[in-house]
Amino acid sequence: MDTEMKMVAWVGEQPPNDVPKGANTFGVSGSSEVKIYMVYDPARVAEPTGRAHWPLDANVDVVVVADKVSKDLNDLKVKVSYFESPDARAVGHSVLYLTSVDVSLDADTGRTGKVKKGSGDKSHVVTSPCSTELTQVSRRVPQKTWRWGSGGSGAILLVNCDRDVRGSREDLHASHLRSLEDLQDMSPMVLSCGGPDELFESHKLVLKVSLPDSRRLRVFCARGGTSLSNYKQVLGPHHEVYEVERHPGESDIQFYVEGLAFPDTNFSGLISLSVSLENTEALSEVSLFTDSVTFRVAPWIMTPNTQPPLELYVCSVTDAHGRNDKFLEDMAHLALKANCKLVVCPRVDNHNDRWIQDEMEFGYIEAPHKSFPVVFDSPRNRGLRDFALKKILGPDFGYVTREIQYAGASGLDSFGNLDVSPPVRVGNKEYPLGRILIGGNFPKSSGRRMARVVRDFLQAQQVQAPVELYSDWLSVGHVDEFLSFVPTSDQKGFRLLLASPSACLQLFQELKEKGYGEAAQFDGLKHKTKRSINDILADKHLRRDSVHVQKCIDWNRDVLKRELGLSESDIVDIPQLFFLKGAYAEAFFPDMVNMVVLGKYLGIPKPFGPLINGRCCLEEKVRSLLEPLGLHCVFIDDFLSYHQLLGEIHCGTNVRRKPFSFRWWNSVL
Repeated sequence: MDTEMKMVAWVGEQPPNDVPKGANTFGVSGSSEVKIYMVYDPARVAEPTGRAHWPLDANVDVVVVADKVSKDLNDLKVKVSYFESPDARAVGHSVLYLTSVDVSLDADTGRTGKVKKGSGDKSHVVTSPCSTELTQVSRRVPQKTWRWGSGGSGAILLVNCDRDVRGSREDLHASHLRSLEDLQDMSPMVLSCGGPDELFESHKLVLKVSLPDSRRLRVFCARGGTSLSNYKQVLGPHHEVYEVERHPGESDIQFYVEGLAFPDTNFSGLISLSVSLENTEALSEVSLFTDSVTFRVAPWIMTPNTQPPLELYVCSVTDAHGRNDKFLEDMAHLALKANCKLVVCPRVDNHNDRWIQDEMEFGYIEAPHKSFPVVFDSPRNRGLRDFALKKILGPDFGYVTREIQYAGASGLDSFGNLDVSPPVRVGNKEYPLGRILIGGNFPKSSGRRMARVVRDFLQAQQVQAPVELYSDWLSVGHVDEFLSFVPTSDQKGFRLLLASPSACLQLFQELKEKGYGEAAQFDGLKHKTKRSINDILADKHLRRDSVHVQKCIDWNRDVLKRELGLSESDIVDIPQLFFLKGAYAEAFFPDMVNMVVLGKYLGIPKPFGPLINGRCCLEEKVRSLLEPLGLHCVFIDDFLSYHQLLGEIHCGTNVRRKPFSFRWWNSVL
């Protein structure tokens, strides 16, 4: 039997420091259940021929390894014989009676989805026949290290942030187990404690966690049976130490561990638990052996537009122009094409707040044994503030949020200002889960930024190292107003779309030179003044604004190329005009980059561009750029219900997507 750790106690007929006078060498033998090894410094000690008699030297240690748990006290034996010379008889003996006990703390460190006891580290007794004492208990190398990468090791803990039982909050807020299904969200841990019952009458096992870590987990002890009363919380908030209740004959005790907190400021995500074997008959309780295991809390992971869509969320609202029924019909049609479920949030739940992208972001958490989606609720807190908590949180659907404590949320705290790239390679560095993108102020300026509490949370997840872009030049200030990612069927797998005033003005100039200067922007729109191509090109203020906006976008373009490892061929410029209102920019016509991406189907704001031979020139330009990449452009009228309120389709929708097939713990950080 392979055991990961043993404790060995001994009782000798002769004290180990009672070496017979005149003895110069020694030999060791033992019971068949023990293995004996010699550990020495070859620079100081010469290995004897045949390895029979070793010199009595402080640089020679005897390592005794027990591969079998004792059935009775002192049922293993090690005999040390002392000699004056190699050929002489022994001048004395020491006999050590040993008791082997299996004490180890194990979790799914191999990341297979099951707890497997390790076999690489064996316990042993180390003693020198010249020393004044024997080391009574082996020091197994604890599982303190947690290693990233496909060849790494270390257990994983999920934050128990779903709600398996009807209630108001996540399961992690309950101090007791509320359902047996909840165990599936926890990580199993096994305490091995095999050995003679008599030994445990004078020794105890103590499970411990540090004070900071006790606030980040709960540990439940399972005692057989299928009722909730069979699961007792033993560690967690206000419970840092648990004296294990070992029953006679018990060799394994099952525990379940749940996470209570995501990685964040002052919390790396690593949590360690230890078990100690303590002698209760000593004058002061002494820890004879300690084993430990380290968990890493699974990070919250965002999914980019390149991941297949599962659910499309949109709000039903009413405004001065009536209900957005036509928009909902268009979304239903688009979702049907993309084989994606449509979820309509009714007014009773959204309180006429249509900006569902700004309210929340979908992601997921994953361990080898379990994965489930988790919605990140923004600190924005408008009409949709309770939607994620009350309508999305549920069985195997988690919830997390970050609140701003001392000031209200700014526009940049909305999650239209939060995006994530597809997987990228930057030089020799791989980002297999992409990189999070957030908008903020121009570096070293005093402009608006996303709240620190949100930025810190995103940074602490580690696996999608955030990049901060410059979005403060926009009136609303969100990154989704000037960028988007779309999946492609070529080797690259995606393109970055950037709004481009320069591309729009160039298109209009080319059309003017072809004799279409009188074709008008906003043709076919009621309640909106038409603007001819000639008029737009002659508008000095609009041209000046376009130059300013293009500089802002180009600054971001350089950052994105550098931080995502992109080349110009990876970027598609989408024609778009902006105008300045005060110091901030707004879209001149519906912002086509602010689209919803459902696989190869793109729901793009209808731009109402100049009609050339009966077809919108802006739509035709975008089709020519994207359809060769295997994409289908579906232009949708969002002018009255969204564009005039400073938002577009992406702002008014949200998509839950399929998680990555790549396992985050295989990342190399």
